[in-house]
Amino acid sequence: QVQLVESGGGLVQAGGSLRLSCAASGRTFSRSVMGWFRQAPGKEREFVGALSCSGIIRNYADSVKGRFNISRDNAKNTVYLQMNSLKPEDTGVYYCAAQKPDVSWTTGRYDYWGQGTQVTVSS
Repeated sequence: QVQLVESGGGLVQAGGSLRLSCAASGRTFSRSVMGWFRQAPGKEREFVGALSCSGIIRNYADSVKGRFNISRDNAKNTVYLQMNSLKPEDTGVYYCAAQKPDVSWTTGRYDYWGQGTQVTVSS
């Protein structure tokens, strides 16, 4: 069982930056595709971005391309979400998620989820 714990959320003005972190338990982190999702009030959870096991392949939602960057440190069992040029519409609870180890990137299925961290962007 993998446990994920996010941190780094907070309140920031539009145009500012935040970096979220997600620490994972267990020994299989380096073999799992990692993703970030978010949920705004009254809306469904949506995909933000994902990162391959090696950290080479990235995929982002169109709404965050060019502003957000996902990275990982497999030695620290941690994945990061660097968010720049934040907009009020980026407000929401941000969730870290992990696929099972050795599952193909293409499945898009995430089996492990963190508890979420709140990001609020003021205008």
